[in-house]
Amino acid sequence: MNGTLVLNRFEIGDRLGAGGFGTVYRAWDRRLEREVAVKVIETAAESGPRIQREAKAAARLNHTGIVTLYEFAHHEYGREGGRAYLVSELVDGQTVRELIDGDLMSDHEIAEIGIDICEALDHAHSREVIHRDIKPANLIVPNGRGGAKLMDFGVARLTDGDDLTNTGDVLGTLAYMSPEAAEGSPVTSAGDVYSLALTLFEAWTGENPRRKPTPSLTLRAIEKDLPLLADLRPDLPPAMTEALDACLDREPEYRPGLEDLGVALEAALPELDRTVPEPARRESKLTSFADGSLDLGRIACAAAVCGMVATGMIVSGAADAASVGLLTVVSALLTLLRPKAGFLAGGALLAAWLGLIAAMPGAALVVLLVSVPPALLVRGSGRPLALAAIGPLLGTLGMAPFLPLLAALASDWRDRAVVAVTGLCFTALAESITGRSLLFGKIEKAETGWEDTVSGAVAGLVAPVVTSPSFLLSVAVWAVVAVLVGAIVGWTRQRGSGPVHEPMAIAPVGSSRVPNAH
Repeated sequence: MNGTLVLNRFEIGDRLGAGGFGTVYRAWDRRLEREVAVKVIETAAESGPRIQREAKAAARLNHTGIVTLYEFAHHEYGREGGRAYLVSELVDGQTVRELIDGDLMSDHEIAEIGIDICEALDHAHSREVIHRDIKPANLIVPNGRGGAKLMDFGVARLTDGDDLTNTGDVLGTLAYMSPEAAEGSPVTSAGDVYSLALTLFEAWTGENPRRKPTPSLTLRAIEKDLPLLADLRPDLPPAMTEALDACLDREPEYRPGLEDLGVALEAALPELDRTVPEPARRESKLTSFADGSLDLGRIACAAAVCGMVATGMIVSGAADAASVGLLTVVSALLTLLRPKAGFLAGGALLAAWLGLIAAMPGAALVVLLVSVPPALLVRGSGRPLALAAIGPLLGTLGMAPFLPLLAALASDWRDRAVVAVTGLCFTALAESITGRSLLFGKIEKAETGWEDTVSGAVAGLVAPVVTSPSFLLSVAVWAVVAVLVGAIVGWTRQRGSGPVHEPMAIAPVGSSRVPNAH
């Protein structure tokens, strides 16, 4: 089409690329004397509504982080179909796909891109537009002109209009789809959050675990849980990695919103490295901890799990030093590798030892009740669970009421509530077992022999604790305090950091200039 004049105004130039049902060309606008991008879409007769939808979605949006649509035209040629033209802003720059492949971004720049796209998507979602195809190839960083831009609303869904996608249809790029999108289920704004988080995950690790050679292998990979960014890149700020890992939850309703993700990225900027890492150094972070990047949060979680296991074994009166050493070392190693798995394994190992070796099935049940549900409910890496395990210690020091404030440090509201309630359960059960006033002073002492049978544990310890009015009131209060304090801290951080961040200068001298192919 080179040299062709379309719409009596735009002179077609070089082909830039293809995507979103069409081919994109560089073009010259004779009327306004500027370069533009023209997307040419060959349409079948039945695809007219879809093309109209793409134009309608893009026309709603007016944001610096979204490629601007200038003009739309659709020419029908009869029953066989027609041709549509989408004329938009031409952005000279590099896509995030190219930047990832070339290892051209620092950790700081990746976060800045994430912030830009969070703001762009928030604008789109506020106008009832869902992108549905967030991926590295659809994010572009202009050459020397500031923040990243979002392009290609070719599969966008207007949430207040008719969805032209039939049930079971799968649109977008498979490797970056949310699980619900891959299943053909309705996609909400949470689907865009998931795809953006996965894009940032790949940028920070250099790998998308779901990109496979064939669609069938990709679908199999989608069925598996993703590794945690907190585990692969423990050198990154914990609050940020936990927020991003939470955005990759398989269940849409459990994912934080764009605002939460944006706040976490903003807060992490001062801690992120501005140096573009050597590929070998980035790879080493994915495979080992040899670079000395174990963080204090991970170590604290391992120490808390060790304390939980060792305390449970020692107070049973049936432990020997070798058993205590073995179980605590195994729990610590697992926790250092994956905090959530380590917390779960520590509880399971202690329960197994109490039930099988110490012949205390009641005690084993109690351990399972305070370790398994929290590990399954908490999102992200699970490091905040270390705070819950120190609840009885804080009670001994007369500082138990401070636990919900510490729980507020978790990355999202659900984790804050889980940590606060779990810590309260630890403290209440410890108070009942020991007979000491750690917090309530009104929890009745557990019946003698509660640890010897499951029924004894339920009737003599668990039921009296969980039905105590002071316990039930404290559960509600602690959860609410943790959630509200966390929200206030997040709001304060957002106000303090502001929406403006430093412009990016990613492309090095001599790098290729690739215009947008949206």
